[in-house]
Amino acid sequence: MANDELYTPKHIFDALNLRFDLDVCAPIEGPLHTPADKWYSQLDDGLVKPWFGRVWMNPPFSKPSPWVDKWLDHKNGVALLPMGGNGRWLGKLWASEAKVIVMPPNVSFINTDGEERKIMYRIALWAIGESNITALKMSGLGIIR
Repeated sequence: MANDELYTPKHIFDALNLRFDLDVCAPIEGPLHTPADKWYSQLDDGLVKPWFGRVWMNPPFSKPSPWVDKWLDHKNGVALLPMGGNGRWLGKLWASEAKVIVMPPNVSFINTDGEERKIMYRIALWAIGESNITALKMSGLGIIR
């Protein structure tokens, strides 16, 4: 799905001021500016590969559920996810120890052609693990829950 191959806006990484050991679902071309030492693309299938260290996760919005399950089990990282929907995955996040900031509407992403593309629905940044939650709180990106 074309909507699933978008780069996270650089300003989010700048605000978080974190380095990630692994981007678990980078675009096929690799991360544009994700501060990660290693990454898995769709070709690698990050759901079956081992996760290690602090992970960054911007999964396919068309099917986030298995990614959320693995992220919650991993317990160390930051995830960018759609806000809303009727999937059980959202309930699992709300019931977990993860913290969240709901981002303003119309955040601009970059597609694989380098063009800016606005997302017309709300997204949220989730953090799990003490240092990641602290970074989210300090980011200035919004109010944390």
